[in-house]
Amino acid sequence: MLIDHVKIYVKAGDGGNGCVSFHREKYVAQGGPDGGDGGNGGNIVLYVDMGDNTLLKYKYKRKFIAENGGNGKPGKLHGANGKDLRLPVPPGTVVKDPETGLVIKDLSKENEEFVLCKGGKGGWGNRHFATPTRQVPRFAKNGTRGKEAEVLLELKMLADVGLVGLPNVGKSSILSMISEARPKIANYHFTTLSPNLGVVKTGGKGFVAADIPGLIEGASEGAGLGHAFLRHVDRCRLLIHVVDVSMMEGRDPLEDIKTINEELASYSEALSMRPQIIAANKSDCIDEELFDREAFESYVKEEGWDLIYVSAATGENLDKLVRMADEQLSELPEMIVYDSEYDLSAPVIAEESERETIITVENGVYYVEGEWLYNLMGSINFDDRESLMYFQRVLRTSGVIEALEQKGCTDGDTVSMYDFEFDFVK
Repeated sequence: MLIDHVKIYVKAGDGGNGCVSFHREKYVAQGGPDGGDGGNGGNIVLYVDMGDNTLLKYKYKRKFIAENGGNGKPGKLHGANGKDLRLPVPPGTVVKDPETGLVIKDLSKENEEFVLCKGGKGGWGNRHFATPTRQVPRFAKNGTRGKEAEVLLELKMLADVGLVGLPNVGKSSILSMISEARPKIANYHFTTLSPNLGVVKTGGKGFVAADIPGLIEGASEGAGLGHAFLRHVDRCRLLIHVVDVSMMEGRDPLEDIKTINEELASYSEALSMRPQIIAANKSDCIDEELFDREAFESYVKEEGWDLIYVSAATGENLDKLVRMADEQLSELPEMIVYDSEYDLSAPVIAEESERETIITVENGVYYVEGEWLYNLMGSINFDDRESLMYFQRVLRTSGVIEALEQKGCTDGDTVSMYDFEFDFVK
């Protein structure tokens, strides 16, 4: 079974922490600060693997975390950068935000790469904080956290032509005759359980055709197998609509055409407007007494579609069908590539509330949390008086002290900020 729709969790590596160190060497009485910087965390990178056509590798493993950056070391030694975690995806993979459904990136080009999550930046060592008035900085900066996200990977096959139609009308047989593809073929419904791709040679550029599993009435709402694979027709520039005109199964070809087009329209209005060639298959078995040829041809002409009678069993007119498709493709726009609608790197919190602070009270202890606060505390050396005074100023100017008072915090109460606790003093 084709795996073409998975949700995965990814996290880039955290940046390494800066180092607090002072130069120590014989005959050097007072060496200056020489703490090295932390290394950058590894990125999460998606890249197109042209030899792949399924998301099967993500069926069982769905959590991916890149390597963290190394911590800085004495002697101005830089921590090692974390290695990027590179994840291959088949061409045609669309990366989406699972909550909104917005497109983050369409990976359709050969050798294309995309940094899905950027690694955290390494923290500065204490040597960066030396000034004429602060010659002995006893604090460094922690590395920032790497970006993390939950994303939806959705494969939309890169096919120029899509063969659509009800089950058992001969789509797979036609694909096997016009290309080197060898799909499973049998005389029963839903023989094809996943889309098949075939390269059709025309003497020129050629084109790629996809055999889409049989649609049935209600497919756009989840009936049958069609709903799961309608997304693979999204990119097709041309549809070859295969219809069984032998009527051996007791179906009316006209009603079959209407059924499929109603499902295409229900799934996507744009898809229903795609150019079509009606391939009237099994023409070698037509019963002229049952088949109303005049009404059939009149309806197809009214809709503005091209019509050709073919037989996958005998090969009748299949070469003409290929030429018709090739001629239409030469005049049609290039394959759809979806524009990005969602910027994963953009701040999730609005600018005016970037310093959102959450205060909760449990057993008389006031717990203060916030992403900005966590990052700030990574740059504070709580053993250094100057660094601690800077931290106190930030708490006042950012409104944290005022927020604590509004929650009822008074002198002597215990305040906890992650692993740092202190007695509140106004």
